[in-house]
Amino acid sequence: MQVIETLAEGLKREIKVVIPAKDMENKMNERLADVKDKVRINGFRPGKVPAAHLKKVYGKSIMAELVNEIVREQPAAILSSRGEKSATQPEIAMTEDKDEADKILAAQQDFEFTLSYEVLPPIELKSVKGIKVTREVIDISDDEVNEQVLKVAESARAYETKTGKSANGDRITMDYVGKVDGEAFAGGTDQGAELVLGSGRFIPGFEDQLVGVKAGDEKTITVTFPADYPAKDLAGKEATFDVSVKDVAAPGAVEINDELASKLGIESADRLKEIVRGQIESQYGSLTRQKLKRQILDQLDEMYKFETPNSLVDAEYNGIWSQVNNDLAQSGKTFEDEDTTEEKAREEYKTLAERRVRLGLVLSEIGEKAGVEVSEDEMQRAIYDQLRQYPGQEKQILEFFRSQPGAAASIRAPIFEEKVIDHLLTEIDVTDKKVTKEELLAEEEGETKAETKKAAPKKKAAAKTEAAEAGEGEEAAPKKKAAPKKKAADESAE
Repeated sequence: MQVIETLAEGLKREIKVVIPAKDMENKMNERLADVKDKVRINGFRPGKVPAAHLKKVYGKSIMAELVNEIVREQPAAILSSRGEKSATQPEIAMTEDKDEADKILAAQQDFEFTLSYEVLPPIELKSVKGIKVTREVIDISDDEVNEQVLKVAESARAYETKTGKSANGDRITMDYVGKVDGEAFAGGTDQGAELVLGSGRFIPGFEDQLVGVKAGDEKTITVTFPADYPAKDLAGKEATFDVSVKDVAAPGAVEINDELASKLGIESADRLKEIVRGQIESQYGSLTRQKLKRQILDQLDEMYKFETPNSLVDAEYNGIWSQVNNDLAQSGKTFEDEDTTEEKAREEYKTLAERRVRLGLVLSEIGEKAGVEVSEDEMQRAIYDQLRQYPGQEKQILEFFRSQPGAAASIRAPIFEEKVIDHLLTEIDVTDKKVTKEELLAEEEGETKAETKKAAPKKKAAAKTEAAEAGEGEEAAPKKKAAPKKKAADESAE
C-alpha cells in the first residue's frame, strides 16, 4: 500500500492511498480459501469447488467487503502512523466511475482513494503559575433566607372559597377563550385556570379587570398584547377574552412553622430554612464559579494564539448562528433592533467561534496531560439528569445515547471541562474577596451585558468547549404561551 501526501497547507492535509490490484487479488484469494470448505454449491462436493468458480461466484462480493474494510479501518491507521490527529472525521473520496469500480472489484485495476482532513494543531502547554484570579464570595444573611422562605410559604398558602366580590390577593379559578378580530387564536384558551390577582402573571390590564367579579360571573375583557410579545402574530394586537369565573378564594394566613414544612415534605421549619440557605448558596456559588472560570479562560485566551481548524470553527459558528436566528425569530426582532448589522454580527460570532474552539483545544490538552478522566459513574449521573428532563421518554433517550456516539460525547465534554477547571484551580493563584450581593450581581451584569445576545454553542467534538465563554450566554427564557399568561420571574424558584 502506497501512502502519498498530496497536500500539506497549514492544517489541511490530503493523502492519496494506492493499493495495487495484485495485493487486492491476493487478499481476495485468502478470503476465498477461507470459505472454500464452508460454501455449498450445487454440483460440487464440499471443499471441491474449483477456485475459478468460487471467484466467479463470490469474488466481486468479497472484493466489495475488502474495499469497505479498507476505507473503514485504514484512515485511522494512516493518521496514527503519521502521528497526526484529525480535527473531524476525514473525508474519503474514491472513483465514482462505474467501469473503473468494476475493474477494481475484478482486481484488474489498483484501488485508489484520497483522505482529506485538517490536523489538530500541536499545542505546547505553558506554565499556568502566572494566572491570577479573584474568587468573589458572599455571606448569606438571615434576612435573605427569611425572604425566600416567605416566598415558599406564600406559594404554599391555602385559599378558601369566599362569597362576594374578588379583591387583589384573591385566587380566581376560571375558563377563558381569547380572540383576535373575533377569531379564537392558538394557545388562547384554558379551562380551570388559576390566577392570583395582583401577581402580574398575565399580560397588563387582564388582572385589573377581574377585580370585583364573583363566582358565576361571565365577563369579556379587552387587552392589547405588548409590542414585544414573543408570538409575533399577536404582538401589539388588541384581543378579547371571554371569561367564565368558576370560583373566588381568599388567601389564608402565611405562617412559617413546622406545619408548613410538613406540608412541603420537610421535617421542620428549621430544616426548611437550611434547605433554602443551601439553595441560595448554590445559586451564588454557580455565579461565583462562572465569573472565576471566565477569568481563567480570558487569561488562557491571551496565552495561546494558534491556527484553529476551519472545520471545527465552521461547525461551532453554524451552531451559534442557527441559535441566534432562532432567538431573533422568536422575539420578532432584527439585527438593527440589537444595534448591529448582520455583517457585523457574523464577524463577532465567527470570532467567538474561533475563541471557543481554541480554548476547547487548550483545555483538552491540559486535561489530557493532567490525566483528567470522566468516570462511568459521572456519565451515568449526567445521563440520568437528562432523563429526568424528559419524563415518559426515558427509553427513547437511552436508545439515543446508545446508538449515537456523538450524544455520549456531548454529555462527557462539559463534565471533562469542569474537571479541567477544577485541576487548574489547584495550580493557579486564587484570592478570595468578600463582596455584597449587589456587587456580585451588578458586576456580573456589567461583564455580560455585551454578551447576552451570544447563544451557547451546541456541544460537538471533544475539542470544543461549551463554556469557552463562561457567563456570556444566558439561560434561555421559557417560551411564553399565546395565552394572556406571562411567566413570573420567581415561578421556577417556587
